[in-house]
Amino acid sequence: MSRLMRRKPVTAMAAETGVDSGSGELARTIGLFQLSMIGIGATVGTGIFFILSEAVPLAGPAVIWSFVIAGVVAGLTALCYAELAGAVPVSGSSYSYAYATMGELIAMVVAACLLLEYGVSCAAVAVGWSQYLNQLLGNLFGAGIPEALANAPEGGGLINLPAVVLVGLCAMLLIRGTSESARVNAIMVLTKLAVLVLFVVIGIGGWRADNFANFAPAGFSGVMGAAGVIFFSYVGLDAASTAGEEVRNPRRTMPLAILIALVGVTTVYIAVAVVALAAQPAEKFAGQDAGLAAILQDVTGATWPGSLLAAGAIVSIFSVTLVVLYGQTRILFAMSRDGLVPGVFHRVNPRTVTPVRNTLIVAAAVAALAGFLPITFLSEMTSIGTLVAFIVVSIGVIVLRRTAPDLPRGFRVPGYPVTPVLSVAGCLWIIYNLRLITIVAFLGWTAVALVWYFTWGIRHSRLARTEELP
Repeated sequence: MSRLMRRKPVTAMAAETGVDSGSGELARTIGLFQLSMIGIGATVGTGIFFILSEAVPLAGPAVIWSFVIAGVVAGLTALCYAELAGAVPVSGSSYSYAYATMGELIAMVVAACLLLEYGVSCAAVAVGWSQYLNQLLGNLFGAGIPEALANAPEGGGLINLPAVVLVGLCAMLLIRGTSESARVNAIMVLTKLAVLVLFVVIGIGGWRADNFANFAPAGFSGVMGAAGVIFFSYVGLDAASTAGEEVRNPRRTMPLAILIALVGVTTVYIAVAVVALAAQPAEKFAGQDAGLAAILQDVTGATWPGSLLAAGAIVSIFSVTLVVLYGQTRILFAMSRDGLVPGVFHRVNPRTVTPVRNTLIVAAAVAALAGFLPITFLSEMTSIGTLVAFIVVSIGVIVLRRTAPDLPRGFRVPGYPVTPVLSVAGCLWIIYNLRLITIVAFLGWTAVALVWYFTWGIRHSRLARTEELP
């Protein structure tokens, strides 16, 4: 039991990553603006550009409350993330936080959640990118990608080729360098925000109050079911915390960036959802590809607004895929340094100062998911992984306050200990309303991760080897 509960000291994490010295294995090139754009970039796009077609059929116009509920729960957790990111500013996100507060076994479970959360969400948004690419090609050239090459097998195709290509392009950019990737992402995030503002300005002209008449056709259960589907879009709040070893002045920069991302994301989500529902009856959202672009075309009677929004969505979802793929590689980087996964994930290319082999392996796995699995299953699987990771982070704040009260913190959770407790309760509430098959699949994935840990990780743990030294 002592082996399973062994913790990695925060001081050891800080020393090996150069938190206070400014050194480390990875180059520190990311500032506050770029890190905020990473958080926003990984979030805005996944939830608003295509998830409405999955969530509105569950809740009707009351999906607005689904966004609010998911945002409140994510907001409570973001406050907890901000404290831990300032206290333990390293790569690995909630995996590293769990290792420092609750021990190696829990850290491995959280790592499984993160691998599910990042890998599956990256695949899900790549599938959404394919939808908008087809919309744009249809508007500009009158023809799109053949159905067989634009849909997963369940959707009547052979492979979602655009999604696979997108993952490959993002991997190439990440291999080139982190600073280059961060600059490109910042440009794409500003582009997507401008496009969404355009949607609100134009879409409000199609406002029809009657569209809110049957506000909650499925009642409260529908609202909560939609909140579970939507929640995966808040993965970006975690993504900002994976960049701890590549951020300048991380104790201050990371908490601020997470809070900036939270406020920006929630505001954009709710504004766009309200305008979309006012401009189009709820029943038209079901099965609708590239929904926001279609709404603008209906409101204006012209194709150019829809084409512009589809182009913005293509840029937007590219940035989401880029950042989430980045986060996945950095989590595996931290795990490999700790000895819980093979060393190949920790090797850094001396020329680009990036984990090249790590990136290629992750990209191959994500491309396979994006090419062959449907988006609904992918989004729900991401939600439960995100929720479990959020629970661990919230509990970690309480544990670290007790075990290391004097640890330097760039931010402290307001309303402690009520805030982290409410965060845990909110996450459990959403998990309770997920479909049974999603929970069973998640438990199966966790079991696989535990088998890996007990057969390989526990014996190769670097912390274990350190403890065995005389």
